This record gives sequence, structure tokens and C-alpha cells, in this order.
Amino acid sequence: MKVLSIIGHPDLKNSRLSAEFVRQLPQFGVTARLLENQHVNYIFNVEKEQNELIDYDRIIFIFPMFWYSMPALMKKWIDDIFLPGFAYARNGNKLSNKEIQVVTTVGAPKEGYRAGSFNNYTIDELLKPIQQTVNYVKAKYLPPIVIYESVFLSENTIQKVISDVCCKISNEQDNPDLLYEKLLLKAESEKINLIRDIN
Repeated sequence: MKVLSIIGHPDLKNSRLSAEFVRQLPQFGVTARLLENQHVNYIFNVEKEQNELIDYDRIIFIFPMFWYSMPALMKKWIDDIFLPGFAYARNGNKLSNKEIQVVTTVGAPKEGYRAGSFNNYTIDELLKPIQQTVNYVKAKYLPPIVIYESVFLSENTIQKVISDVCCKISNEQDNPDLLYEKLLLKAESEKINLIRDIN
């Protein structure tokens, strides 16, 4: 499986986690594409970017969450590259069946992203526009990977966390649809009766 990472941090020299991804990804056979290096005055070479996507089976969007969304540079890249005839509409099937996954970093703890907490919404809820975009272009949306408390991590912890994430995104991932089936098989093997006769 060929894996491409699109790194959306707009200023890598002021990043710790995205910079560590750039350093480690090649060791896992993952191509790293830095959006800050792919534009001239915020103009992308559309044909070049589209051709790059075609060659890969899995595309990873790596970005720090900015105001509950992706950085503006990554949003502009999607707007410019996911065009009709390429990503959707007539003959726009170039991304269909590819796997697309979000890897995002947030400064707050996981407990901050839920109803009733200070951020009110889960990361899954905040990423819905990306999920729908992936669905619309007929790609497969893999469950996102979130690195919480990113601003508080030590350098040693960052290296370990990034290594673990790189390992995951470069390998086959469990199909979420099969997780429930695995639970059912486990219940059967342990003779747990999940269905009771109500007659």
C-alpha cells in the first residue's frame, strides 16, 4: 500500500509535532508532502497535485486544529485540487475507493472535547465537513487519529507518539465495521448469551 501524507501546517519552522512527522514519516515508507512548499503566493500547481494523489492508495491529512478546523492553507488546497472531473461529477472518480484519514493535534485534553465541557463537541463532530467531503468523492474515511495535549508534550514523548502514529498510518488498519463482529465472536466463545427469549 502506497501512503501519502499531506502536511497542512502553514509554518513548519514553528511546529514541533508536524516537524517531527516530516522527520519520521520516510522511515515508515510514507511520502510526506508539505503544503507550505507546494504553492507560489498561495497558488498551487493543480495538475501536479492531482497527479500526485492518483499514485497513492491512502492519503493522510496531517494538521494542527486551528479554531476547530483545518488551517486555511489546507482548506484552500482541497478547494483548488478536489475539482469536478477529478474528484466528483462526470468522470470525477480519481479519488474513489482511496483511503483518507485525518491526523490532527490539539492542545486541550480529550476530556475538553465532549458535550458539556469547554469545547462542547467531540473531534468527530468537528471533523464532519472533512468526513462528508471524503464521502462525496467516494473515498473511504478512516477513523481519525487525534493527539491531545500536544502543546504540553515533552520532546521525548513527541518522538514516541509520532512514531506510534506513523506505524499505524503506514500499516493495515482494522476495519471499524468488523469491530462489532469481533465482539460477537468473543461473546460466543465465552458463552455469553446476548439474546434472551422473551416468549
